[in-house]
Amino acid sequence: MINEDSEQRMSPDHSLAARLQTGSMRIVAPVVKVEEVEVLAEAGANEFYCGFVPDDWVARFRAPNLNRRPSGNFRSHAELEQAVRAAHRHGCSITLALNAQSYTGEQGDALLSVVDTFLDMGGDALIVSDLELLAELHVRAPSARIHVSSVATCRNPSAAAFCKELGAARLILPRDVTLSEACEIAGEAPGLEVEAFILNDGCIFEEGACATLHLPQRLGGPICMENYANHYKRRGGGHPNETFLDKLRENDQEYKKWLWYRFSCGFTTTEAGMPFGPCGLCALPALLNGGIAAVKIAGREAPTARKLASVRMVRSVLDRAEAGESREQVMRFAQELRPSVEHCKTGYMCYYPEVLGTCSHDLAESAAD
Repeated sequence: MINEDSEQRMSPDHSLAARLQTGSMRIVAPVVKVEEVEVLAEAGANEFYCGFVPDDWVARFRAPNLNRRPSGNFRSHAELEQAVRAAHRHGCSITLALNAQSYTGEQGDALLSVVDTFLDMGGDALIVSDLELLAELHVRAPSARIHVSSVATCRNPSAAAFCKELGAARLILPRDVTLSEACEIAGEAPGLEVEAFILNDGCIFEEGACATLHLPQRLGGPICMENYANHYKRRGGGHPNETFLDKLRENDQEYKKWLWYRFSCGFTTTEAGMPFGPCGLCALPALLNGGIAAVKIAGREAPTARKLASVRMVRSVLDRAEAGESREQVMRFAQELRPSVEHCKTGYMCYYPEVLGTCSHDLAESAAD
């Protein structure tokens, strides 16, 4: 939990009316328990997203691939409906993730039944990555909001325009777009909301090109976490000299360091529960000014305390950005929240590392003064 000192440093205005101001950026948070909805809404979340894998799906298809996460899902219709109602009681929306890269024909038919159930409950939107499914859902339920998943890997204005033509209301950008790319897409796709990642859970590959599941640790964990020992030899035979080997070993160590940051710094937190790991808090002024409609907190499987701390962090920084504080002020506040200045200096923890280059000089001069 966040201690009193940390809370006092954060913006005090967390009222629902303030969060729902016209034109304000939305904070999108993950939920896997009904009770998470209320605490995260009170902390400042405006929207929720969730997964749903009912027991009959697992029994029928012998696979939990309704979305890309085998864990972190609601398992009963009753729980899902309770979550929808709880979100609406707090003036928030809730979205269902259906973002596997593809489904078999039989799974597709079953998926449409899940969609009907969720929409009948009052669910607000669907996250999809299969563009054929997007087009079919738009015909089947033209009034339903459809969000294109980051797994679809839409990285430019032309791809965004195509998704809009198919019926998308929002595009969730892949993790590794730059700030300029994100703002360009938002500026050149009028009528299509753009959502960007802001906190937690990196991906070391291109997630849209990954065909694996994020397995629980007891089943081996994500395949990209495999840690191999490298052995080097020259293509023509023999071994590299020690000087060259030292450079290769240094590169290997730097890769392991980067990997650690991408996987949430070993999922470490401060004593107050605030998480380290992939972060875009310093970029919030640029995202806000660039027309980004929503920012996403990743981590459906995370403990409630981690989600709560994440929402509070994003809300406290976003409030300052929306109040018109300078990017330097926002950046200083964001980096001192945990504090994470030393981690931030590496650039490895940044979703948008270019923001360090634009602000670091100004921050250094301010600190000298």
